[in-house]
Amino acid sequence: MKGLPLSPLVPLNRSPLPLVAGVRIAVGRAGFYKHDRPDLLLATMPAETRAAGVFTQHAVGSAPVDWCRAQFKAQGGAMRALLVNAGCANAFTGAAGAAAARASANAVSSATGIAPDSVALASTGVIGVVLDSEKIKSAMPGLAESLRPASLDAAAQAIMTTDTFPKWAGAETEIGGVRTTLAGIAKGSGMIAPNMATMLAFVFTDAKLPAPVLNAVLKAETAISFNSITVDGDRSTNDCVLLFATGQAPTPSIRSAADPDLAPFRSALGTVLKDLALQIVRDGEGATKLVTVIVTGAANAASAKRIARSICESPLVKTAIAGEDANWGRITMAVGKADEPVNRDRLSIRFGTLWAAKDGAVARDYSEEAMSRYMKGAELSIHVDVGVGSGEALMYTCDLTKRYVEINGDYRS
Repeated sequence: MKGLPLSPLVPLNRSPLPLVAGVRIAVGRAGFYKHDRPDLLLATMPAETRAAGVFTQHAVGSAPVDWCRAQFKAQGGAMRALLVNAGCANAFTGAAGAAAARASANAVSSATGIAPDSVALASTGVIGVVLDSEKIKSAMPGLAESLRPASLDAAAQAIMTTDTFPKWAGAETEIGGVRTTLAGIAKGSGMIAPNMATMLAFVFTDAKLPAPVLNAVLKAETAISFNSITVDGDRSTNDCVLLFATGQAPTPSIRSAADPDLAPFRSALGTVLKDLALQIVRDGEGATKLVTVIVTGAANAASAKRIARSICESPLVKTAIAGEDANWGRITMAVGKADEPVNRDRLSIRFGTLWAAKDGAVARDYSEEAMSRYMKGAELSIHVDVGVGSGEALMYTCDLTKRYVEINGDYRS
């Protein structure tokens, strides 16, 4: 099974992101946090821009998610601005939250001349608090005045909440021989799980692509990136991944996601999304280990993913990993509680290259000493074969430490 390349738990000395033609960026402060830090990101793009989005499946979606879903559909993906605030999720806020979202879009429109219905909104922070749109209005004139072509490095810092480092990734590729650039940022550390994996991600490219094509490639690549990670099993009300194509590169006309000319772009987009997704897992609240879980031999791919998720989200499995204990009995428990087809007598479990169990029993060459040494690593892999078919899945998670409890216990204190 093809996985994502593993790299150090915290990325260091990363190169600045490339500029994306047509994108203008501004970062500022509205005051959603008590301490002095940036909490607003504004991006504007030319009229040719088309966009796509993948949004949380959470039953209590936020006002900005509702706004984006409606406007992306109504505008056919013709979105020209993005406003992101940190410090207030504006989720579970009813009509007042919806009014605050519209007021925020209107504020962007007043300052930039872009129609409010072409403004995408995203928020992150505490749930159940109505966004104070007056703070947005007050900050917007200065934010709009500072718009300029710029790298997204500073933007990645403005959208952080409990993140311990800013997350960004970029790539250069081609479409039909024409060079094109991608640059993306993300935020997320806790409340991370599939559909969506509190996370926000925004990717910009200078390619000229229609909204239906952008939607198709974004949905496919999100499935194997952001929807294949989990930190704690808790989905957020605000998750979204937005992709903006400014159309400033003279790329050839692409009408289908299956067009062979689009293949290099799809690959580059997948690389950027997977890089961002793994950074979120590495930054899991209190995390000390990055864990790859591979499930094979399942009834089908969907079954394999449910088993993998059961392993990834088991508190007993995650705390054992935190304690550097290869307690493979907890893996067995997590496999069984997924309520998926499993052949107990063929169940096999491997940590890295070390077998813990084979064909339903303890491996003959099992070594507790070797396992203990392996578990001290910062990056681990667990491979489980359930022995019933050819379905397989790959997911990423982290350990569960005392620090996770401290971070979330103190979050509003």
